[in-house]
Amino acid sequence: MIEDDARLAQMVSEYLGQNGFMVSHAGDGQTGLETLQSAVPDLVILDLMLPDVDGLEVCRRIRSMPGALAQIPVLMLTAKGDPMDRIIGLEIGADDYLPKPFEPRELLARIRAVLRRRVEGSPAGGKQLRFGTLEIDRDARTVSVAGLPCDLTSYQFDLLTALAERAGRVLTRDQIMEAVRGRELDAFDRSIDVHMGRIRAAIEIDAKDPKRILTVRGVGYVFARQQD
Repeated sequence: MIEDDARLAQMVSEYLGQNGFMVSHAGDGQTGLETLQSAVPDLVILDLMLPDVDGLEVCRRIRSMPGALAQIPVLMLTAKGDPMDRIIGLEIGADDYLPKPFEPRELLARIRAVLRRRVEGSPAGGKQLRFGTLEIDRDARTVSVAGLPCDLTSYQFDLLTALAERAGRVLTRDQIMEAVRGRELDAFDRSIDVHMGRIRAAIEIDAKDPKRILTVRGVGYVFARQQD
């Protein structure tokens, strides 16, 4: 999040954190651009009015960056009410636009919509899902972390894919099972927690301190979108 209002940034960070997102904050455009060089996020929340480089210029620079950096989704925030700002922002590459003040729930909904569109519209028909060093190839039905293959059963692959396709959404155990019911159910469907433990062992750096598949006590699981 590139935003000069520290209180707003803290509020947004806390709210999104409660919904499975990890947020880093830069207080000006130049710092934000420098941060992108060292850690590629899944999305940038970009304020239009910044103390140094304005948001439109920051967006232009992001879109001129090499490789994957240029493809980072950008959601632009502004206190301005001029429709022309929105048009210019979208024309230079912003994926969405939200005027201030805004409800945190609307911001969350827009973030999820942008990320969902990016997954559905990704190259090769959206056959591959990438989250930092984690890559899921839905056609080949393979999973790798930092290029190294992960040993998962077919059912565990389906469970992981169901979560990853709904990244950022908290799913109950029933919802997760419902998402994979294209295959025949068996006794193991009652042991989803065991499967999640094995998936974590395969894809997490530390299965005891998971960063990708998080347990939401009393509810279920959420796949957290973040960059390793």
